[in-house]
Amino acid sequence: MVKKKEVAVLLIGAIALGMMSGCSGKTSEGSAEGDTVTINLYQNKSEIADPLQKAADAYTKEHPNVKINVESIQGNDYNTNLKAKLMGDNAVDIFALGDNITNMMDYVEDLSAEPWVKNAVDGSIDDVTVDGKVYGLPVSVEGYGLVYNKEIFKDAGIDASTLTSYDAIDKAFADLQEQIDSGKLKDKYPQLEAVEDYAAKETWIPGLHTLNVPLSCEYKSATELRNSDELGLKYADSLKALLDLETKYTPSRNDLSKLNAVDYSTEIGGGLAIERIAVVQQGNWIGPELKGIDEKIANKMGMLPIPTKGVKEDCISVGISIHWCVNKQSDEKVKVAAKDFLNWLFQSDEGKQLVVNELGFVPAFKNYEGIEISDPLSQEVKRYIDAGKTTSWVMGGFPSGFEPKAAADFQGYFSGEYSFDDMISHLKADFKELKQAQ
Repeated sequence: MVKKKEVAVLLIGAIALGMMSGCSGKTSEGSAEGDTVTINLYQNKSEIADPLQKAADAYTKEHPNVKINVESIQGNDYNTNLKAKLMGDNAVDIFALGDNITNMMDYVEDLSAEPWVKNAVDGSIDDVTVDGKVYGLPVSVEGYGLVYNKEIFKDAGIDASTLTSYDAIDKAFADLQEQIDSGKLKDKYPQLEAVEDYAAKETWIPGLHTLNVPLSCEYKSATELRNSDELGLKYADSLKALLDLETKYTPSRNDLSKLNAVDYSTEIGGGLAIERIAVVQQGNWIGPELKGIDEKIANKMGMLPIPTKGVKEDCISVGISIHWCVNKQSDEKVKVAAKDFLNWLFQSDEGKQLVVNELGFVPAFKNYEGIEISDPLSQEVKRYIDAGKTTSWVMGGFPSGFEPKAAADFQGYFSGEYSFDDMISHLKADFKELKQAQ
């Protein structure tokens, strides 16, 4: 059985303590020297593709016998493509774990002896620990809420520090939309057309992140949800309120079916980054992409709570999003080099700087003393963690295959195919069906 604890609990302060403790890491002994080896890294965060390649290039400069190919894919097709690569002839040596680890045991190398393990934040490797052995490296602490453009809100006369409840956020969004529609902000923000956008086309946005918000107030942990035979959805009314909040101030507010065509690129590169919109449901992972498009825009970003109305309203959702694993079926020399690269990136002095300042991560390790988080959204995540205003990622307890089915249920609701109550019924039925199939 997978050993698993409540990740969000450990994060509320463990990160702050961790920044001041521990010791500097060294690259692991046994780094591949002499023979030329190629590492193929396949991961599911396209927003860090460029800085990750920069980190890989920095490593290979020090280790000229190693070549690292970075391939990144965003969103829906990652798990399917990964499994095809692992089972086929396309070599993958380091990969992001995008599924329950128990489904991947034929491909995950035991990393228990790696130097970084002792420095991992408590609980951050529970999801990838089986029978006492560690099979994945925690890439970062991530949090998501309602990412917003602080300057637009300031110019609209809205004090974002007061937006700590559902009603306050709703009122502020209504005020901002009225100012946009009246043309009051057009001189400074000529492209601004709506308060927010919602990328319903991306299965992980409705099917994981939005749905997780009310569920994190109902279930104590992903383990509790995983052990449930049925999906409770005790706070379905709060889910309805959240969907209303996130869609009624979008360009598609008069025809929600159009949201099903909005993807990540439309929302971020074609929305937030050009100030066409002011708010998105996203997390600190978008920081590097925004910085790559327009650093001035990236520095304007803040994060509002993502409220479960009437339950927990002044919180963001925080957890370990992904772990990186080494393919145990790779050549032995490649595995040695892959392990060394991971330890270098997350534990060497140069690697730590890249992790924080280029990749924009909130470290999941305790020995990052003296390294200040520079990314504005990562700073926001840490602020919520330090204040104890977080809920957890219980979505890790969904049965395999639930994400696309859940997203289709949301999309059916947006398209008008069925009512909100019908959507809830579909979500519960899909969860039960997949649980019984396991």
